[in-house]
Amino acid sequence: MYYSKESDFLVDDKYVFEIGGKGKSQKQIAGIKNSFVVKDDIELGAMNILPLWMFGFLY
Repeated sequence: MYYSKESDFLVDDKYVFEIGGKGKSQKQIAGIKNSFVVKDDIELGAMNILPLWMFGFLY
């Protein structure tokens, strides 16, 4: 996991994650391949938007 200039995290030099609240938009990661918005206060994700709570179950 690394710091990224375009977003909050870069994982395995391939995946870009932008972390934010419920209203976080995808503007900051627009046009970046393998990018995801991780939002707090949502129950379900869609496409490249993931709920923050899921990360507690995956690691």
